[in-house]
Amino acid sequence: MSLATVTTSGPIATLTLHRADARNALSLDLLRDLHAAVDDLDARIARDRNLHVVVLTGAGKAFCAGMDLKAVLDNHDLALQLLSTLAKLTIKIRKLPAVVVAKVNGAAIGGGCGLACVCDLAITHADAKLGFPEVDLGVCPAVVAPWLVRKVGSGRARKILLSGGLMSGQQAFDIGMIDAVCPSAADLDKTTDEITTRLATGGPLAQAATKKLLNELDDSLNESLVLRGAQLSADVLSTPDAQARLRAKLSS
Repeated sequence: MSLATVTTSGPIATLTLHRADARNALSLDLLRDLHAAVDDLDARIARDRNLHVVVLTGAGKAFCAGMDLKAVLDNHDLALQLLSTLAKLTIKIRKLPAVVVAKVNGAAIGGGCGLACVCDLAITHADAKLGFPEVDLGVCPAVVAPWLVRKVGSGRARKILLSGGLMSGQQAFDIGMIDAVCPSAADLDKTTDEITTRLATGGPLAQAATKKLLNELDDSLNESLVLRGAQLSADVLSTPDAQARLRAKLSS
């Protein structure tokens, strides 16, 4: 079974990460399957313009726990490959000619929180855990930084990324990192359905044209920027301090 699946219901498609046993952490296999799934979505949308809303979510209790930390211990080349593959995926998601909604059903950490910021809209529940704890692990969040800056502005992004740690879904909503929040996980399906049903009433061509213009205005499709971020992150990740912090994290 693919680690990333696409299902459709009328004008709405759902892209689901299926690595629940690892809290949907971003392994190379998962990232490759996500690339294939997004390519498939792009082709479907080209064939059927009535398909114009995409929901991105995770199987199980987590949305996405970020990069698979076990895979990057003492392996700079694999770290660079993972980060570069993630960087290219963010561009593909942003480029989709559909409104992409992150349904953050649980923890969205590091790269997982970055994926939520890449989407056009993000929805979660008040008790979800989100954030960018990379600096706590001696890691540089360079791939996700451009997306957070576009989402909340440079001042707030600076505070979030330099401080590290996590926040609740309610706090993420209060600072603009999340666009809609519901009281509990039990309410998330209903809230997501209400928002996506409303989005599906919009004109597909108008939404696609508007999204394309917005991408140009904020330079969203600047692949070289996120690829430079992947290189920087991989280089910092290979330092003794980062490796020691990762080992301590994994052994705790």
